[in-house]
Amino acid sequence: MKRGGVRQPRKSADAVGNAGNEAKTVNLALQGGGSHGAFTWGVLDALLEDGRLQIEAVTGASAGAINAVLLAEGWRRGLAADGDPREHARERLHAFWTELGRQPSPFALASAWPFATATGLANPVLQWLDVVSRLWSPYQLNPWKINPLRASVDHHVDFDALRAAPPFKLFLCATNVRTGRMRIFRETELELDMPLASACLPFVFHAVEIKGEHFWDGGYLGNPALWPLFYTTQSRDLVLVQINPLVRDEVPDSATEIAERVNEISFNASLLHEMRAIDFVQRLLNEKKLDPARYRRVLLHMIASEDTMRRFGASSKYNTTPAFLKQLFELGRASAIEWLEAKYEYIGHAGTVRVAEQFL
Repeated sequence: MKRGGVRQPRKSADAVGNAGNEAKTVNLALQGGGSHGAFTWGVLDALLEDGRLQIEAVTGASAGAINAVLLAEGWRRGLAADGDPREHARERLHAFWTELGRQPSPFALASAWPFATATGLANPVLQWLDVVSRLWSPYQLNPWKINPLRASVDHHVDFDALRAAPPFKLFLCATNVRTGRMRIFRETELELDMPLASACLPFVFHAVEIKGEHFWDGGYLGNPALWPLFYTTQSRDLVLVQINPLVRDEVPDSATEIAERVNEISFNASLLHEMRAIDFVQRLLNEKKLDPARYRRVLLHMIASEDTMRRFGASSKYNTTPAFLKQLFELGRASAIEWLEAKYEYIGHAGTVRVAEQFL
């Protein structure tokens, strides 16, 4: 089966069966980041192909929420067809991202400008679009509420069927415009507007209205939200797919670079807060200062490629050209394969992220 132009080997029935017997159950946390969500597509493709992970729940924001819904829909279709749910999930993700790469958009054309995948500084088209978006809102520039994601997501997901038979728990994070509070949409209430709300950038799209409330991108308050997993799941293992760089060694000195770094810091703030809270609780459990019957131990893991991802500026999150999406896909696959080889044995036994050293 082709994935991003590269033919991947299909597992035999025996291999799938053996993988199922060895499967370890985890929760997945998928970050948002525009077209950089293709990195997560690659990660999921490799994890599904490997076949040793069973999923209890997925939490996601923005592009992470869309990937979560596609993953669940593909898995559901596989179960409904008495087929391999992992292969169906791979196919659903592949179909969506391939179609996205074929859709024309002014942001894709601008991001395709030379050097746009770096900082965007040499991209006058993208700079002009940025200025326009700050002078005129989507309500003025796009009174027809055109959202290219709507038709694409609707085409690839049967929300009625997914809502009726979700294969695992889903938590999609969005930001309530009126209250400024986080809203978590669950798998039992899923409708098309919910992943679109989670991926609604306020300078690009109209706020998404759901039952009288309006929502913006979930990444502002949870990228993604981790806390729902602690109250509703049994698995202690949490695998975070990180696509937004946390650290940059160089101090930004241009208006574009400063705006991009502020954007990264803002979208990582809530995640860092939750990771610090996790670390605090784990230390108290280790010191026997908390009741383990009331507070659970969380084994945190992370799949990332920060050294490579930090080379791409925030402007490249609008780049949906097929070549760029394929590059991110392949990077995600390679990162997941490397992680499986190095960290899989720790699942169920120990966390592999040292929060105190890496994030405090």
